[in-house]
Parts: sequence; C-alpha cells; structure tokens
Amino acid sequence: METDAVGERPLPVAVIGGGPAGLTAAYELTRQGMPVVLLEQDPQIGGLARTVEYRGFRFDIGGHRFFTKNQEVLALWRELLGDDLLVRPRLSRIFYRGRWFDYPLRPVNTLVNLGAGESIRILAGYLRRRLSPLAPETSLADWITNRFGRRLFEIFFKGYTEKVWGMPCEEIRAQWAAQRIRGLSLRTAVFSMLFPVWRRGGRLRTLTDQFLYPRLGPGMMWDALAGQIRERGGDLRLQSPVVALHHDGRRVTAIEASWGVKRMALDVEQVISTMPLRSLIRRLRPAPPGDVLEAAERLRYRDFLTVVLIVDLPDLFPDNWIYVHDDRVRVGRIQNFGNWSVGMVPDRKRSCLGMEYFCFAGDELWSMDDAALAALAREELALLGLAQADRVSDGTVVRMPKAYPVYDDGFADAVAVIRRYLSRFENLQTVGRNGMHHYNNMDHSMLAALFAARNLRGERHDLWSINIDEEYHEQCSR
Repeated sequence: METDAVGERPLPVAVIGGGPAGLTAAYELTRQGMPVVLLEQDPQIGGLARTVEYRGFRFDIGGHRFFTKNQEVLALWRELLGDDLLVRPRLSRIFYRGRWFDYPLRPVNTLVNLGAGESIRILAGYLRRRLSPLAPETSLADWITNRFGRRLFEIFFKGYTEKVWGMPCEEIRAQWAAQRIRGLSLRTAVFSMLFPVWRRGGRLRTLTDQFLYPRLGPGMMWDALAGQIRERGGDLRLQSPVVALHHDGRRVTAIEASWGVKRMALDVEQVISTMPLRSLIRRLRPAPPGDVLEAAERLRYRDFLTVVLIVDLPDLFPDNWIYVHDDRVRVGRIQNFGNWSVGMVPDRKRSCLGMEYFCFAGDELWSMDDAALAALAREELALLGLAQADRVSDGTVVRMPKAYPVYDDGFADAVAVIRRYLSRFENLQTVGRNGMHHYNNMDHSMLAALFAARNLRGERHDLWSINIDEEYHEQCSR
C-alpha cells in the first residue's frame, strides 16, 4: 500500500458520491480497516434515495422500496436498522380513463374497467403477435408488443412510458425493458393473477406484494452507514464536488475537489466512483481521446422533480403510490408517504403527497419556479379528483438532476467505448446507477459496491455482470 510523502500514513481510497453505492463501498472499506475519503457534492447523503424533511414531514425523492433476493444485502439492511426496518404491504394502482386498475393487473378488475369489447381487442392483439412476433426486436415498443400485444401496449405502456422518458417508445432501446420488466408477458401476468405464487423450474417466483421500508424513510439507512464509516475513522466530506481526476495514463494519482471556498488536492491509492460516466470522463486530466469524449457526450439522462403537497385531509387513497395514465395532466406518479410509513407524517389528520414530474434539466417544466410548480400540482390533484385544491395547505419542490440513465439508440455503443478506455486504469472502478449508466435497483448498486471494495483486497469480481440475468432480479418492475 502506498504512503504519503512523509511515509507515515497510507494513501486513502477515494469514494466519489454519497448515494447508496458510494456509502456501501466506504462502509465495506472501513470495515476492512482501509483509509477512506468519501466526497459528496450535495449537503446531504443518499443521492436519489435520500429522505428530505420539510416542517416535520418526511418524503422520498421518488419512493424507494427495499426489496432484494440477495441474502448478503438483506442481512446488511437488517444489521443496520434492526426493528426500524418495517415490512410494508405493497398497493399500487394505475389511474386510466378515470378508473382505477390494480397493478399488477387482476382479471376481474381489468375486465370490468375495460369492458368486454376492449378485452377482446387486447386478446386478439396478443394472439396476433404470438403468431407473428416483430423482428428484429430493437425498441421498447417492439419488446412490449411482442409480449402483450399492440392494444395493451397502447393502453398501459405507451403513454406513461413516453411521459417518463420524454421520447417515443420506438426510440427507447429494448435493453431497458429487458432490464426493468424481464420475464413478464401477458401469459405470465394472467397466470400470476390466478395463482399468485408458483414453482417454475424448481424455483419459487412471485410478483412482489410486500417490501421492506425504514420507519423514517431510506435516509435512516444512509445515516446508519455514515455513522459506521465515521466511527471507523472514515472521512466523509459533504459539499465537496470533484472537479478533476489527475492520472498518468495508467493510474489515477490525485483528485481535486472543491471544499467550501477552497480547492482540495488529494493523493489517492484507489478510486471508486459513482458519479455519472459523462461527468467522470469530463473531469479526467489529461483529457481522454476524442472518441471517448464524444461517447461520453452521447450519454443522456432523464431528470426528475417532486412537488410535495401537504393536504389537510387524511386517507386520500390507500396506495403507496399510483401511476397516472392520463394525458390531461403532466404528473406521472403520485406517492402517498403516510402509506409507506406512519412515521413519515407527524399529523395523521393530514397527508403528504409527492407529485412526480419527469423532465429534462433546462426544459419548460424544470425551469418553472416553485410557486408555479406548486400551483400546477394542486390543479392536477384536483383534476384527478383526489383532493380539492383549497385543501392543500403547504408544499415544497425538490429537483433531482440525472435521475435516470437514458437507454436510447447508441447508448450501448457509447458505454462500451467508455468501458474500454477506463479499463486501462488499474486503480479506478465505477459502480452505481449513473456510475455504470445502468438502470439497476438499489440492492444491485449496493452489491456492486461491496464487491468493488473487496476487489481491493484481492478478490476478482466483474462488477458489470451484476444484475445481468440474475435470479434475484425483481419481476414486473416499473
């Protein structure tokens, strides 16, 4: 292990980013007794999975279920939170044509809401695609149509997906569907409605109807990790954005970061980065070759904002969250945080809702001021018939840039170019959703972070293979 110029202290491992992956990596490194400096650009840890508090109300930036089939990750969650890790029932529905559809779909509910004629059209579209599937299967539209038929794609997937991603389904690559809803088809969905749990190939498979959730939101988990890191001597620095990674072509030698009004230069032995791949490539000094820079600029991200409304009414709806398939409104999803945990809402006579809007940084929606966004959210809540606008007494807005890596045409080739270039650095690993431009789940990010830390002790884990054809990948994810 290298030491500093004085020769007294080993050089630290730098972890870039204080989200679930970065915190987990730092936790595992300090558990191994390695010196760690974690650099987080925001004033709060947790990244997209943080918990924000506003006048005693707590809310997620999107709502984060803790669900995993990986026993090591599950054991870590339970070790950190104990009895504060609650088992919560899942209830989520789709709001479409003024009606509520159970999700996952249930036959009687779906048939009653759609009617016999529409149901027949759905079945006919499904049978047509089963007999004559689209080939090659390149887009999200192709992937879903082949498994559900064109009509069901148009009803339950097209409008909502395009609201989320801001582009036609024909421009979203099939890899996204394979990543997020792998293993699901109309046949398996119907079978799961009739037989909620079944055995297939000797393995138990289920559509998730419950999940784990911290009593006061996901922030409890990240605070627990941060506490362990600090207790073991790790250095966790907030509001310290990385501005440059200096290298010699083979190793990252130093990291330059802002720390308040000062610049900090930190010699490092190893680096684990969770920052977006595009940002990482931009910050390398010397700069990468032109083709690598071009590949990085090719990567796109979907941004996200939450308008939190405090409503002076209890029990607005029983769901944890609802999907809004209604082209009259711009809101895509609505969280009801009191239904995640009663600890999130200090006054049970009131409700705390997260009105979620998907956008691109700098567009019209993102650029609206907070007052205009609050007014829009109130109006849409009333239009959907969930609560009268005058019952909204307060609210706040949280913007989250680079919330989702975009799987558009050419993204896979761009990531491949970047991976080949980064592989030359023997002391640099990337993990996390944006660190790998990989739309994975929270448990997968944390598992990759654990493995990245163990690679520094001589283990040999291929981080890019995690969440690829893994049995523990959740079915029917949205």
